[in-house]
Amino acid sequence: MTQRPFKQVDVFTATPYRGNPLAVVLDGSGLSTAEMQHFTNWTNLSECTFLLPPSDEGRASGADYRVRIFCPGRELPFAGHPTLGSCHAWLEAGGVPQQGEHVVQECGVGLVRLRRDGQRLAFAAPPLIKSGPLDEKDVELIARGLGVARSDITAHAWCDNGPNWRGVMLHSAEQVLALRPDSAVLAGLDIGVVGPRGKVGVVGAHTDSDTQFEVRAFFPGNNGLCEDPVTGSLNAALAQWLIGADLAPERYVAAQGTAMAREGRVHIERDASGTIWVGGASVTCIDGRVTL
Repeated sequence: MTQRPFKQVDVFTATPYRGNPLAVVLDGSGLSTAEMQHFTNWTNLSECTFLLPPSDEGRASGADYRVRIFCPGRELPFAGHPTLGSCHAWLEAGGVPQQGEHVVQECGVGLVRLRRDGQRLAFAAPPLIKSGPLDEKDVELIARGLGVARSDITAHAWCDNGPNWRGVMLHSAEQVLALRPDSAVLAGLDIGVVGPRGKVGVVGAHTDSDTQFEVRAFFPGNNGLCEDPVTGSLNAALAQWLIGADLAPERYVAAQGTAMAREGRVHIERDASGTIWVGGASVTCIDGRVTL
C-alpha cells in the first residue's frame, strides 16, 4: 500500500456539489487494472481516473500525461467529465503543459487536446465512431421508453464517440425535464435527450435562460437505468450532430443535471477550423491522499 495524492473534483460547475463528481488518483503508477477497477467501484462514483506518465509513443506526439478512466465494472476509452476533471487536477497539482495554453492528454482513444478558456477548461471533441440517423425501430422503442409520442422526437442520430450514445431531440427543454423513462423498455441502451429553449433550428432564438438547451443522459447501471448528472462525451457528440445539422448555433451553453438538483453548464463552441470545443468549470472539493 502506498500513499498517493488524490482529489475529488466537481466538473461542469463552478459551485461545489452542483456538478458531476470525479475521483482522481494523481499517481497511478504500479497499480494493476484490477486494483484500479476495485478502487473505482469502492468510490461509488460514476468515474474515477488514474494519472500516469505518457507512453513513449504518446510523449513523442506531445502528450503531457496519460489517464486511465474507469466507471463501475469497466474501463472507458474516453469520457468527457473525467477528461476535464483530470486536467484540472493535474494543473492544480503543478502540471506544466508542453504547449503553453494547450494540454495534451493521452487516453484510450488516443490524444485529446484541451485548452484553457478563462476559468474553464475545454476539450476538442473526438471524432464520432458512428453517426447518421437511428433505425426507425430504435426511435420507436426510445419514444416508448421515454413515455413520449413518436412525433415528439423531432430529430435523432447516432452519437457514438466511445460511449454508444443514441441521441434524440424533443420539442422543448420543458419536455426533456418532464421525462420519467421506463428502465425496462430502455434496458441496455445509452440514451441522450436534448430539447431547445426556443424554437428548434432557429439559431439565436430568444431565451430568458443562460442556456439554450437542456440535456439528460440515461444509461444502464447495476440497478437498472441510471441518469448521469453532466456528461461531457454526450454533449460533445450532440454538438457535432446538432451544429452539423443546423439544429444549434456554433456557440451555445447546455444545461444538464437540472432534474437531479444539479447545475451543470456545458459550453460548446465550433472554432474557425471546424473543431468543436466542449468546456466547463471545475472545482476541487476534496484534496488529500489515498492509500492504494
